[in-house]
Amino acid sequence: MTGTELVIDTVTLTAGAHRLVEDVSLTACPGEVIGLVGPNGSGKSSLLRAVYRVLRPATGQVSVDGTDAWSLPVRRLAQTVAAVVQESDADFDLTVREVVAMGRTPHKRLLDGDTPEDADLIETALAVVDATDLAHRPFDRLSGGERQRALVARALAQQPSLLVMDEPTNHLDIRHQLDVLGTLRRLPATVLVALHDLNLAAYYCDRLYVLCDGTVTASGPPAEVLTPQLLARVYGVTSEVTLHPRTGAPQVTFLPGEPRTPTSCG
Repeated sequence: MTGTELVIDTVTLTAGAHRLVEDVSLTACPGEVIGLVGPNGSGKSSLLRAVYRVLRPATGQVSVDGTDAWSLPVRRLAQTVAAVVQESDADFDLTVREVVAMGRTPHKRLLDGDTPEDADLIETALAVVDATDLAHRPFDRLSGGERQRALVARALAQQPSLLVMDEPTNHLDIRHQLDVLGTLRRLPATVLVALHDLNLAAYYCDRLYVLCDGTVTASGPPAEVLTPQLLARVYGVTSEVTLHPRTGAPQVTFLPGEPRTPTSCG
């Protein structure tokens, strides 16, 4: 598993007459963890769909190592990009191990069985997300958090060079949130991840892109992006931002008060 370069160049995404994302540009260098943050409906999930090739750009281009992602053969794309999405189907009549083993499919020919290397990668992926004891459980009987860990393990078993993750900590308890994001941080792969928790994003991401109303309103290192002024403008909240004395990462504290309407995304 190595990192790949992702370039999103002035991408606009539409659904009928509605613009989901407009003229968004983003770069993720090999091995970086890039965070997408912003309010609900700001375009984070839509932008991720363009990367893992579910939503075709109306204009602009998504490139993986200099090649238009939409021109890649399906198998090549699956060997390069793995996705963990929010809307995953839970109705798999499979065990957890069988679901994780699906991550090896892009690397096989039709009717190929598991090799010893495949088995090792599957077991390692299960162990990394603390799901070894779930291996023989039916996937459709898991809790939301257990299911999420299995889907992250499937993506890890795929050994992609680009991981695209839409709220991968969704449903997870605090320990497993930290475990999953710590794993992403240690991978040589490039990671593009949408997160709601700004403190987790500040600690684990190299750079952040703040989306608001489908456009990028700020981007850069977390300490430069996460300011009380930006949070008031984009989220309509009052906050204090300090540097954590142990981690050195920005720490956002939200303050009580009447919610305010965001003033502008510009």
